[in-house]
Amino acid sequence: MTTEDHCFPALLTFFLQELAAILMSILIQSVPVLDQYHPNDLALEEALDTLDPLRHFFKSLDETDSSPNSKADALIPSQPLPTVKEIVQLSFGTHPFRSPISISLAVDASPGCGGIAWPAGQVLAEYIAGLGPEFVKGKTVLELGSGTGLVGLIGAALGAGAVWITDQAPLLDIMSHNVLLNKLTSNVTVSELNWGEPLTDAIPHRPDLILAADCVYYEPTFPLLVQTLSDLVNDEKTEVLFCYKKRRKADKRFFILLKKKFTWAEVMDSPGREVYSREQISLIRLVKRQYA
Repeated sequence: MTTEDHCFPALLTFFLQELAAILMSILIQSVPVLDQYHPNDLALEEALDTLDPLRHFFKSLDETDSSPNSKADALIPSQPLPTVKEIVQLSFGTHPFRSPISISLAVDASPGCGGIAWPAGQVLAEYIAGLGPEFVKGKTVLELGSGTGLVGLIGAALGAGAVWITDQAPLLDIMSHNVLLNKLTSNVTVSELNWGEPLTDAIPHRPDLILAADCVYYEPTFPLLVQTLSDLVNDEKTEVLFCYKKRRKADKRFFILLKKKFTWAEVMDSPGREVYSREQISLIRLVKRQYA
């Protein structure tokens, strides 16, 4: 392989980065600056998301610190990027009379952002683990946007009657791997579920408990997620725990849509609430309006 062969990928990457920067600069100059941006007008947020759909996953960084490592650390402090086919050990559930639940988790960013253990997912996992086996005993549990499957795996490890962890096709392999890693094949099913599409027989249509974490991140999916949540809640006994991290103004659009079909209240009995709320993470319980 020649020197030119080695250099070409680097030059192409540099060129694409420069082009993206120029386009972003032109876009920002063509719309009102963010400080003057009216909350009810989300055009700027939508345009920026089109250029970089994952930009809101990153915290604001000091303009003087633009190194790749600083951006990665702001995103996932405990999982250095790039994260490709790694296995991490996580423990959840601090309790004076119970041992914590240990989970071996394969993480892999290559199939998409869902292959990482995101902060809200860990918050929801900790809350469920803290409630103990009594919370899930005999229940049918369905996790939406499972990614690695972490939250659903906690439910299964606690002894839930049956757990479905669901996501889009590219993430099914990593979820299946994590089920095997934790020896939970007896009560966990991995299923494809695309939000907004009609429910199939591959998942329960009347779960007792629905779990969702870090699902508010890409605006085109907002109405699809609301539709799927509505389709799944067909009984007033169905409990929905929803955990999310506030990242951007456009997230308000999701809750405007959600409000049409659900009411919600913050979960107040979570021991870690004071800590995770400082990171703009909220844990809420949803109730379908017809059952409120």
